Amino acid sequence: MDFPLADPIKAALHEAVERDDAGYLGPELFGVPQALAEFAARRLDWEVDPEQVVAATDVMVGVEECLRVLTDHGAGVVITPPVYPPFFADVRHVDRRVVEAPLIDGALDIGAIERAFEEGAQAILLCNPHNPLGRVWTRGELAALAELADEHGAWVVSDEIHGPLAHGFTPIHAVSRRAVAVTSASKAFNLAGLKLGLIVTAGGEARDRIAPIEPEAHWRAGYLGAVAARAAFTEGDAWLDDILATLASNRELLGELLAQHLPEVGYTPPDASFLAWLDCRFLGEDPARTFLERGRVALSRGLDFGAQGAGFARLNFGTDPERLEEAVSRMAAALSR
Repeated sequence: MDFPLADPIKAALHEAVERDDAGYLGPELFGVPQALAEFAARRLDWEVDPEQVVAATDVMVGVEECLRVLTDHGAGVVITPPVYPPFFADVRHVDRRVVEAPLIDGALDIGAIERAFEEGAQAILLCNPHNPLGRVWTRGELAALAELADEHGAWVVSDEIHGPLAHGFTPIHAVSRRAVAVTSASKAFNLAGLKLGLIVTAGGEARDRIAPIEPEAHWRAGYLGAVAARAAFTEGDAWLDDILATLASNRELLGELLAQHLPEVGYTPPDASFLAWLDCRFLGEDPARTFLERGRVALSRGLDFGAQGAGFARLNFGTDPERLEEAVSRMAAALSR
């Protein structure tokens, strides 16, 4: 997002630098697991046991490490495109096989997921909330998915990095203990470059399977990422509340701007985060290229999210209203050319 860091995060980072403290994480993870547990209980209705929080370099590295210990070499891993582009690459990076179960009108295709499990897929990599659609899966949808995974002995690995930016978010652990959540302070608090992902289990076999990851993953995580995350989770509520209000206003403003200047573009306001999935199929397969070349507005290319993204583009509205107005104005001018 295009916003300044929260003051408590800045202060914590400055204090670490002033004491020349830029080494490795200690064994207690600088208090991050406890801070996450308190934040999750306070804001996400999610009961997290600090003893079941494992550090990783970032969320996608955490996902890779989970897939390595939960699934067999060459096993199928289900993803639900259009979806966050690294899902495709990182599944293959750990020598697992991507099995696509595309969304149907923005909903999980339970039938396709079931067929994938019947054919041997051992896990589903879920985006919860979904990127790029901004869908917040309901408790019922998650429960149906978890039940299906249980029936086939498959695992749910849930990327919940956008959870703090969602309305009505349901963590995967609310419906399943045979699931692993991977999260971070990075998306909600603009900390991605400081590198700290958090793998969270809910006991039982999941914890046992994840345990071997802990020693090595711990030392690969960023100490300053932990400093910032602890400050975010313990002192960032007021800043986050302001950001959520701004995003809600921008979400509405974007709809008004598109209706006024680009009525041809399809837009469904997302339930989470700062990303809008724009239907621009009237411009062909790659509308982002048109907006960049003709309007100098850089959107994410829909095709990068899977074949189902052809004709779509993703817009980041996590910025000030004036810049959002400028972006839509330039997009409209691009089409007039």
